[in-house]
Amino acid sequence: MAFSPSQTQIHTLIPHSNSPEDLDDLLCSNQQQEELQKQQKCLLSAPDALSSFLDSSPSRCLTGEARFERAWAHWNKLGRPKLIVAPMVDNSELPFRMLCRKYGAEAAYTPMLHSRIFTENEKYRNEEFTTCKEDRPLFVQFCANNPDTLLEAARKVEPYCDYVDINLGCPQRIARRGNYGAFLMNNLPLIKSLVEKLAVNLNVPDAGCSLLAVHGRTRDEKDGKKFRADWNAIRAVKNALKIPVLANGNIRHMDDVQHCLEETGADGVLSAETLLENPALFSGFRTSEWVVEGEDSNMQRKLDQADILLDYLKLCERYPVPWRMIRSHVHKMLGDWFRLQPQIREDFNSQSKITFEFLYNMVDRLRDLGVGLPLYLKDTHVGISANAPSAQLHDTN
Repeated sequence: MAFSPSQTQIHTLIPHSNSPEDLDDLLCSNQQQEELQKQQKCLLSAPDALSSFLDSSPSRCLTGEARFERAWAHWNKLGRPKLIVAPMVDNSELPFRMLCRKYGAEAAYTPMLHSRIFTENEKYRNEEFTTCKEDRPLFVQFCANNPDTLLEAARKVEPYCDYVDINLGCPQRIARRGNYGAFLMNNLPLIKSLVEKLAVNLNVPDAGCSLLAVHGRTRDEKDGKKFRADWNAIRAVKNALKIPVLANGNIRHMDDVQHCLEETGADGVLSAETLLENPALFSGFRTSEWVVEGEDSNMQRKLDQADILLDYLKLCERYPVPWRMIRSHVHKMLGDWFRLQPQIREDFNSQSKITFEFLYNMVDRLRDLGVGLPLYLKDTHVGISANAPSAQLHDTN
């Protein structure tokens, strides 16, 4: 089916027919295919053996239904995560992912990583990709336009993640200049070569063979505040495929999550912009903007955005990241407070070099002014975990 380029997450093409032109048929010899089909017939009658086979078999030699079985076996092994942190440039780094996991996220994407720079620049790798043993399931996203370069980058992260993802959705001008993201949708043969390169050479699944995330907006609908994501389009994609599909767009609180899953039939949802302001979204908390009139009596105030920011800062002390990322999150999480207290925002912006001591003191100053911005939780919602998990960084060089 034809589908317009989407904003953030139409990550790759999915070969899903059983025709002779299928990728797997092209990659295996006739003798390999005959032997494999015999194995698959035996394995399909023995579920335990099939699960073991799918976990160990390279995707390049799977044909027909076995390929879909492998995709679902991997998804099931990860626990079928439904609540997922979307990829955000400079904003879905390790401390923020861990913060969102504390407050209910079941899986997370890294920021979009530039595959060429990732392969060439050790400093870029060290700053832009850090993880820890609790940071799973983890999806690593790359932008790319060269199959060999993409594979080289993917191999560096393969031991530390559960999926390697290709960004075919970024609509920004920088993506046009760099010839990646949504602008690759103009070159379908190149997309096919990117997907094939990973599918043939990686053990960890890439999104092209095992998972598809879809943002229901076209390339020209960049502004999420002006354009609502089209959940019907996401449902059409889900209905056309036999692999797990994720939905992205229009997620502002947990009611939206439920409605999205019901209307699209998707296997999980991604959130980006709303999580930046309210990282506790997936625990059921919502900002006052989304408390419907008449709901007030059924809502509790157990948390505010300053509490969450303090959690984030503690995680940043544990998992160091560039200060530009921290600055960005401070502005997102305290944006409403800054509008009420512009003098504190100006003081923050004037700091050429910030420290954790300054940030902790800034939160104290805001609280001393007596203006709070609570997050609201329905009485019926399950509470959050008490403590962020401890973890140690992997050496990812």
